[in-house]
Amino acid sequence: MGDNDDDIPQLSSHTLAALQEFYIEQQQREGMKTSEDFNHYSVGSVEEDWQLSQFWYNDETASCLANEAVLAAGKGGRIACISAPSVYQKLKEQHGKDFSVCILEYDKRFSVYGEEFIFYDYSNPLNLPENVLPHSFDIVIADPPYLSKECLSKTAETIKYLTKGKVLLCTGAIMEEHAARLLGVKMCKFIPKHTRNLANEFRCYVNYDSGLD
Repeated sequence: MGDNDDDIPQLSSHTLAALQEFYIEQQQREGMKTSEDFNHYSVGSVEEDWQLSQFWYNDETASCLANEAVLAAGKGGRIACISAPSVYQKLKEQHGKDFSVCILEYDKRFSVYGEEFIFYDYSNPLNLPENVLPHSFDIVIADPPYLSKECLSKTAETIKYLTKGKVLLCTGAIMEEHAARLLGVKMCKFIPKHTRNLANEFRCYVNYDSGLD
């Protein structure tokens, strides 16, 4: 007996066209990432993973927070970005500026940034490499991945371990009271924006006189 093609499911022409378009776009993205002109530090060079609660800041917000961090850290300052890769990437685009920065992230895709990448799991807030010394950063920028008291509380442990004093926290407006109690931070007038609209109102908090008001 010959093969019976009638038993094989057939995709509609519309579905086939959509699949082809998807694969072309995917190939283009991968091609860009391997090209010499691709900027590995541009916001969005690592795509959001919603399963990890990743939502990148838009370009204006990332730039604003990066500039604020540089001013707060001061000349020769050290900056730590906890779960805030958009800010880290903007900082890295500022070639020649007199500061150093590292990124603490659970997502190991960011290990492409080499020695500046530190694997970080907020559920183990003080499980850090031995060379990450306490109170060794002039400012810590943090954006806890989840709007929960547990996540903020544990991230706050890391923040207090790392910072010499200055804290820039980005989280939901509903966390204001808890953030103030944990870190002594106050809400700023500046409202951070993301590349995608979030359901929850998002705000910035600091514990020092900042340029975000």
